[in-house]
Amino acid sequence: MLTSEITGYVAAILTTTSFVPQVFLTWKTRRTDGVSLVMYGILTVGVALWFVYGLQIGAMPVIVANFITLIMTSFILTMKIRYK
Repeated sequence: MLTSEITGYVAAILTTTSFVPQVFLTWKTRRTDGVSLVMYGILTVGVALWFVYGLQIGAMPVIVANFITLIMTSFILTMKIRYK
């Protein structure tokens, strides 16, 4: 495996797992008071575009990380809209 690919996977793991605490807290409390609707809306669209970009260039670290992150940001965004 190339050093750049390893770097990509490590970055993907770190950035993707950074959303886990927010997802867990939102799921557990059903509260989204501290979550910005606009920020998560923009972030979710951006992550979706990174996912598409990863598909276009065939970069697995980008594809996997952004697919998982898209699921988590979409969950938080949905909870924000639902429990507003």
